[in-house]
Amino acid sequence: MTAHPALPLAVEPLTHEAFAPFGQLIEASDAAPHFTINAGNTERYHDLARIEPGPEGRVIVSIFRGQPRALPFTVNMMERHPLASQAFIPMSGKPYLVVVAPAGAPPTAQDLTVFLARGDQGVNYAPGVWHHPLLALDEICDFIVIDRSGPGHNCDEIQLETPGAILALPDRTSSTRTQRPSA
Repeated sequence: MTAHPALPLAVEPLTHEAFAPFGQLIEASDAAPHFTINAGNTERYHDLARIEPGPEGRVIVSIFRGQPRALPFTVNMMERHPLASQAFIPMSGKPYLVVVAPAGAPPTAQDLTVFLARGDQGVNYAPGVWHHPLLALDEICDFIVIDRSGPGHNCDEIQLETPGAILALPDRTSSTRTQRPSA
C-alpha cells in the first residue's frame, strides 16, 4: 500500500457564521447582543455562549497554559467532550488556531475545519464537537477554560489515520491582528 502525504488544511478567519456548527464564538463585536449598564460606564456583551455542564455536572473555571506549536504542524489526534461544552477565552491577546470537526462519528482529516482566532476571540465547543487541544502560536498563551467537573467519562480521544493533516500559515503578516477592528 502506498503512503499518502498529509492532507493540507486551509485556515480561515474565525467568524460567528463559520463557527456556528461547532458552538459559539465569544467576542465583543457589534454582532453580539450588547447594552450599556452601570450608569453608562460599561458595555455588557450578553449571553455569548451556552455553557452546558451536562447531567450531574457543575461548571468550573480553570486556566490552561498553552505551549506554542511550531508550524507546519501535523494534526494527528482529536478529542471531544460528550457530556458538556468547553469554552476557551484567551488571556494573552495572541492569535491561536482552532481545529474542529462535527459532533458524531470520529472524524477523518477531510472532516477538519481550521480557524485562525484573534487574541480577542474565544470559542465555546458544543457538547460532542471534535476539536484539537490548544494550538497557541509564537509564545506561551494562557486561556480561561470554562468546562465541566462531575461524574461520568467526558473526554474521548482518537488518532487520525496516518499521515493526518498538516497545518501551515503561509502569510501571517495580515492575519495576526490582536485588536478588534474599529467601528
